[in-house]
Amino acid sequence: MITRKIIAELKRVLKLVPVITVTGPRQSGKTTMLKQFFPNYSYVNLEDSQTREFAENDPKGFLETYN
Repeated sequence: MITRKIIAELKRVLKLVPVITVTGPRQSGKTTMLKQFFPNYSYVNLEDSQTREFAENDPKGFLETYN
């Protein structure tokens, strides 16, 4: 397993804010890392057109869905 130095920082920040966004190059392990270290959190892929449309058209409803 790859050691990710950012995990400690993510855990610290999640105590302060309810949502985080992780960005980076394709196929670099972002989703795998987050699903491994935060299994009880919701994962939302905005590349899915229906999900993205929901977020754009009803941002409040979208956020309430994942609360």
